[in-house]
Amino acid sequence: MTTAGLLFMLISVGAVTGLFVWCLIKVLRGKKDPDHLAHVEPIETKDLEKR
Repeated sequence: MTTAGLLFMLISVGAVTGLFVWCLIKVLRGKKDPDHLAHVEPIETKDLEKR
């Protein structure tokens, strides 16, 4: 492999790895509001036939 090809590969892999790590950090360190963690819709008896 040429020097230019190796350099291009290292920059590309580094950029994708950096973006992946940045996304993981944003997701795992995000604000955790306990009121918005999950939402379960109430099941009414009239809607049971539709499911």
